[in-house]
Amino acid sequence: MIIDIITVSPDLLVSPFSHSIMKRAQDKGLLTVRTHNLRDWALNKYGQIDDYQYGGGAGMVMMCEPLANAIERLQQTTTYDDIIYMTPDGPRFNQQMANQLSMKANLLIICGHYKGIDQRIRDLYITKEISIGDYVLSGGELAAAVVVDAIGRLLPGVLNDETSALFDSFQDHLLAPPVYTRPAEFKGLKVPDILLSGDPKKVEDWRHEQSIQRTKARRPDILE
Repeated sequence: MIIDIITVSPDLLVSPFSHSIMKRAQDKGLLTVRTHNLRDWALNKYGQIDDYQYGGGAGMVMMCEPLANAIERLQQTTTYDDIIYMTPDGPRFNQQMANQLSMKANLLIICGHYKGIDQRIRDLYITKEISIGDYVLSGGELAAAVVVDAIGRLLPGVLNDETSALFDSFQDHLLAPPVYTRPAEFKGLKVPDILLSGDPKKVEDWRHEQSIQRTKARRPDILE
């Protein structure tokens, strides 16, 4: 999978993709993440990519021409299944959306900044809008990193145990059950006997019930 990201702050995206699972995915050739500085398509030598809002108001707006030129230039060499705009007013990102996007071949992500991008870019080019929550960040870079990480770990071959992702929270609309490792007793708290029983069916049933109970207690909205 190829994921291209258009940003005004490419340095913000160096660390998230240079470590751990995302680095492993790229080293294996399973994922390619490429960042593109929008100022490479700036309108003038001053690097202008934004301007004042029509109608007045505080905050600058990312202009049409630099974004259109960047998108169209990248489309000359890569065919994208989706062109995604990271924005607080988009549909909420969830595990099911990550699953769907992980089955795509190539994605282009636009990171908003300032007061956002000119609406005409959204109308002409954007095929999918995503929000990672009901709050506002300084820019779309951190949100884009979240989305890429959630997608990248689902690609076949990225995780050492490919079944691991199948039991993550939200995969089956339930939160993951509690997990334990050694020692069997810690400060008076013991690992549930069922996990030490050696009976896979009983363990599976216990975990499923624990997932239901945890979801009811912490995220009843998911069950609804």
